[in-house]
Order: sequence, then structure tokens, then C-alpha cells
Amino acid sequence: MWKDVSLSAIVAGLIAVTISYAGPALIIFQAGNAAGLSQSVMASWIWAVSIGSGVAGLWLSYRYKAPVITAWSTPGAALLLSCLGQVSFPEVIGAYCFASFLILVLGMTGGFDKIISWIPKEIAAAMLAGILFRFASETMTALHDLPMLVVPMFLAFLVLRKLLPRYAILLVLCVGVIISAEMGLLHLGNVHLAVMQPVWTTPQFSLAGIIGIGLPLAMVTITGQFVPGIAVMQNAGYETAAKPMVSVTSLAALLLAPFGAHGINLAAITAAICTGRESHEDPKKRYIAGIVAGAFYIVVGMVGGALVALFAALPKALVITIAGLALLGALMNGLAVAMSNEQQRESALITFVVTASGVTLVGLGAPFWGLIAGMIAKWLLEGRGLSLVLAWKKS
Repeated sequence: MWKDVSLSAIVAGLIAVTISYAGPALIIFQAGNAAGLSQSVMASWIWAVSIGSGVAGLWLSYRYKAPVITAWSTPGAALLLSCLGQVSFPEVIGAYCFASFLILVLGMTGGFDKIISWIPKEIAAAMLAGILFRFASETMTALHDLPMLVVPMFLAFLVLRKLLPRYAILLVLCVGVIISAEMGLLHLGNVHLAVMQPVWTTPQFSLAGIIGIGLPLAMVTITGQFVPGIAVMQNAGYETAAKPMVSVTSLAALLLAPFGAHGINLAAITAAICTGRESHEDPKKRYIAGIVAGAFYIVVGMVGGALVALFAALPKALVITIAGLALLGALMNGLAVAMSNEQQRESALITFVVTASGVTLVGLGAPFWGLIAGMIAKWLLEGRGLSLVLAWKKS
């Protein structure tokens, strides 16, 4: 393994973790604060998702020699913003357990592989591209807010992509940190070393918790994380079966649910950074990025108070810009795959448009509706749906 270690892979893993804590982790804090959770419970939540993501990602990357990047369910955390306070916290924990167990059953029985086989790669790639487009386009928002920071970072990226493509993102991050410091945008006063202590909450199962939180959480985790996460790996040329990845991550989530883990799964956005050429020119050596990301997650889980505060101290515009620039290659590849088959092109385009819109209906996010819209379009455009409708009318 040591002969495969490279600086670029280490950097890719570090950037993936940095983006996870500087962005999606804030959704957890928002959801917890909205529900009135204590600081100790919030710390346990961060500990649980960090340790679970780290151990699962590290082992899967080492076992299958592929950059398997794991994380917590970002759409799941967003879902909890609106429903976390509807039932007691022990019932919430019970809903977490139910959602993770349901996904685990799908993974262990091979049902998830069947679900994936039903979805054409063009539509899955279009859904992924729609997700990536939303994040990449946020760079324009950052440009509007802090042009003196974002413009130099963008120009540095163009130059470094030509001169030092493998280390471009790291060097752009350094440029951004230096400029932020010069502009007085780094606030490190709240960074203190602290070890997180996990807090056990005994699960309670209720119909309200399972229907209101458990089922929606499982659905958005599958459609919003696992499907695009697998699409990222497939688009990068990795054919690792879904079964072990779904099973290991959902088992970790189930075991850590009493400590606050709402869901552990394949990453989509940050995985695109570690599976691309920026991680390593040789695809066989990119698995190091997954191992490094897993190790960093574990470190954050153990001393997360200081590191989360450090990540939070970075200007939001810097994080958004780094994420957007790092995802350009994956976005380009996703669009290329989505448009590669002329027969699937129109349904893939519909998938992309709906996903990129960011629409949320009945608590389900844009990736789910993009996938549904694309599959319906495929069904109708290929004539199968129309044939059934005509046959029904004749009868």
C-alpha cells in the first residue's frame, strides 16, 4: 500500500473531509439547534457520523482498492431541519435505526444492486451532473459576495491547471487561505482542543417516528446519496458492487444510531474529488484518497471540537469556490456520459434539469424527483408507456 501513497491523493482526501465539515456539517448544527438539542448530544452526533464514516470508508477503500468515500446523509440532515422536533429524541433515534436497518436489508439481499441495474447509466449520470451543477454554480454566488477573494482563486486555478494540474486544488486552497488572512476573514478565536464524548440514547420506536422520519430518511438517503455516489464511482471506471458498500455503511449507521448517527452512506459530491485525475493519474492508486479521508474522519471524530471549529473558521466563499472548482472535472464527465447515448439523451436531459432545479416536494429532494422524471420520460419516449395507455383505451 505504501508504494501507492501520493501527495495528490492525500490532498484529495483532506479536501473531501474539509468540504464535508465546512458545508454539510453545518446542516447538522442547524437541525440540532432548531430541535433544541444539548451541546453534549450535538457533540455525540458529530462523533458518531465521523467515526462511522471514517471506519467504513477506510476499510472499504483498503478492501476493494477503490476510492470509496463515505459520509453522512446530507439530504437526510436537510430533511431533519423540518421534522426533528416533531417527536421525542428517543423516537428520532428509533427512526434512525429503522432507516439504517431498511437500507441494510436492501444491501444484504442484493435488492440495491437490482435497483441500480434498472436505472440507465445515462440517467444516473445526468442526476449526478445536476447535483454537481448546483454546487459548481454556487461559485457565482461566492463571486458576488467576495470578488476580491474568488477572482484571484479562479485565475490561480486556471494557471495551475496548466502548470501543476495534480496539485492545483491544494495550491488554490492555499491562495484562498492567504488572501482570507490578509482580508481579516479568518476567525480562529473559537478553536480549542476538545475530545468529544459519545452520549447513548436508548431508541424508542413509534409509528409517527417511523412514518414521519424513518421512511423519508431512508428514501432520501438511497436516492440522494447512494445512487449518485455509485454513479460517481461508475463514471470514474470503478465497478465495485453496490452490495458491500451499502451493507457496510448502513451497518455502521445502525450501530451508531443510538449515539446520534442519522445515516452513513456513500458520498457523492466529495467522492467526485477523490475519484478524478486530481487525486492521481493512475486510477488504481486513487484508493489512497479514500483511506486518507477515512483516517481524517476518525481524527475529527476524536478531537472534533477543535477541527470543526477550524473548518468553520474558513470563509464560506472560500469553501464554496474550492468545492466548485474541484468538481468541474466530474461535472464535465457526468454530462458527457449523460449525453453519450442518443436514445437516452432526452430523458437524461430532463433528469438533469429537474435535479439542477433544486425542487423539493413532499419532503423529497431534487435528486429523487430528477430520477423519477427521467425514468418516466424514458418509459414514455421509448413507447412502452404509450403502448400500455393505447392498449388500455382499446380495452
